[in-house]
Amino acid sequence: MEQQKQAIPTFSNYQKFLVAILALLQFTVVLDFMVLSPLGDILMKTLDITPSGFGLVVSVYAFSAGISGILAAGFADKYDRKKLLMFFYTGFIAGTLFCALAANFWMLLAARIVTGLFGGVIGSISMAIITDMFEVHQRGRVMGMVQMAFAASQVLGIPIGIWFANQWGWHSSFLMIVVLAIGILAAVFFKMKPVDKHLALQTDKNPLLHLWHTLSDSHYRVGFTAIALLSVGGFMMMPFGSAYLVNNIGISQQQLPLVFMFTGISSIVIMPLVGKLSDKMDKFILFTAGSLLAITMVIIYTNLSVTPLWEVVVINMIMFMGIMSRMIPATTLNTSIPEMKDRGAYMSITSSLQQIAGGFAAILAGFIITQKTKTSPLEHYDILGYVVSGVTLLCIALVYRVSVMVKNKAAARELEKINAALAQKHEERLAIQVIDK
Repeated sequence: MEQQKQAIPTFSNYQKFLVAILALLQFTVVLDFMVLSPLGDILMKTLDITPSGFGLVVSVYAFSAGISGILAAGFADKYDRKKLLMFFYTGFIAGTLFCALAANFWMLLAARIVTGLFGGVIGSISMAIITDMFEVHQRGRVMGMVQMAFAASQVLGIPIGIWFANQWGWHSSFLMIVVLAIGILAAVFFKMKPVDKHLALQTDKNPLLHLWHTLSDSHYRVGFTAIALLSVGGFMMMPFGSAYLVNNIGISQQQLPLVFMFTGISSIVIMPLVGKLSDKMDKFILFTAGSLLAITMVIIYTNLSVTPLWEVVVINMIMFMGIMSRMIPATTLNTSIPEMKDRGAYMSITSSLQQIAGGFAAILAGFIITQKTKTSPLEHYDILGYVVSGVTLLCIALVYRVSVMVKNKAAARELEKINAALAQKHEERLAIQVIDK
């Protein structure tokens, strides 16, 4: 029993505050990205944006976030992580306010670039803070809580955002995010402690040199590739999700919020459970099980024809169960790869590659999917499902390599502890022998 308590440490009150504030941060960042999809029809009509133009508005965020993460990676371990978080979150708030004030397509496009430049780095800073402040056997639960932001944005954020847009215009949806984010920023400023232990471990004085050393590490590159591919499936399917539901499956515009809401509710229930499982069992086994479930449900989902609402909801819930069972253990394993002195750079590069891979995935999906008219069914959506499934299988192989690296690293540390303990005992015996003489 004592060993079990040591293996799964409890959270202090301050750690609980950190989990809550990081989850709220993630909620606002995810909501800012997610709310564009349901506002798409309103934005295209109000600002006279073509479908290809709106696709550019969505993808430009991912590309600017990716570029920003690479540029910030060299500096990510040179400063107190709290200060970095506040700097980028302030920029994110300014970008979101810029979105609310946009009066035409070009202003909105510029606003999304600014928001991506700052918002895209926040997730990597949060992951570095989690890795610094929580033991490895706590991180699965923390990831489960923080990742709930995605589900909460579906359950609460998207319906509220649509309601604000219907009541006071689409600008108010972004203003709502700005007001909430300002309150969160104030909590970080007044309540969060500095996160700066990594500063004492720095050896690279030059940020570009630090970036190069992080990129050139062969172990790190395996993690970069695995996590980058992890986001590809979501970016391929998400942009066309609403169109597929309406034009292929027969879900009405009025029923769409119900699909998002019930899927989000199921994710809120599932993610903490997956987080706990991730702390108690082999993370790669959990990842593989989730991947196989996700592949099965993606193939079923992308081959649907007209389907009753309740069946669509059930299929979506099970599919997200598989997806979340992949994301949490994979992310937790990934945080265990870098050394403390490299965590900020590593997480920034990881986040950047995710965004860039996702941007290219969305573009590739656009080439695969065709639609004869605005109301006709999407064609080749089943091919999209097979491509996503193939990428998921490749991820299993890459995450296996990550899992082996993490286990070897943990074993090496345990061996170091044992050798240190044996050396200390040897010194004590020698000291006793000297005293006896």
